[in-house]
Amino acid sequence: MRVLICSDKFKGSLTASEVCDAIEEGILKKYPDAEIRKLPLADGGEGTADILTEYFHGRKIKVKVHGPLFEPIEAEYGLAADIAFVEMAKASGLQLIPKEKRDPLATTTLGTGELIQHAIQNGATKIVLGIGGSATNDAGIGMASALGYRFFSGEKLLEPVGKNLIHIDRIESPTAKIDVTALCDVTNPFFGENGAAYIYGPQKGATPPKPFSFSIKA
Repeated sequence: MRVLICSDKFKGSLTASEVCDAIEEGILKKYPDAEIRKLPLADGGEGTADILTEYFHGRKIKVKVHGPLFEPIEAEYGLAADIAFVEMAKASGLQLIPKEKRDPLATTTLGTGELIQHAIQNGATKIVLGIGGSATNDAGIGMASALGYRFFSGEKLLEPVGKNLIHIDRIESPTAKIDVTALCDVTNPFFGENGAAYIYGPQKGATPPKPFSFSIKA
């Protein structure tokens, strides 16, 4: 009997590889002669960069970057030839912040941008970016600021955090361009009743949203 095991992680407990190993162990207890092949999967969140780096026979590179609350941390990305596999969860992930400190108004994706910038300096011309598992809701302005973008309110340079999105009235863009492919398993827009802020904000520390409603007066 041939068995193909393809599993994602069990969030908060097992990596995708560990899940596959556990399933294999169970199958072999019942069918010791089974021929098993394991292909761990990911959905753009935790484990995505590791799986892709291994699949493409790349190498992992550790970098000191800013965490979601601007604290110094060590994160990593994968590099295979000129393709870098970057995972937002590594540098800007929810698992990096204790529950009592989660606040999407104050968190940033700056560290994710620093990983991308380091990969570019290492020769990457294509970025494959997993955007799941983040602690942030800054619309990527932290990541962009690490790559040379600047966000202003009038003449004031804004800190790249979620609470400043509403104040942006001018953006300065760098001239350099990079090819980025984002990996994501949802289709939520940024705002609105089905938007990322509304649906995922509470898990990142936001106040639970109130139901949308409106009225029309004659």
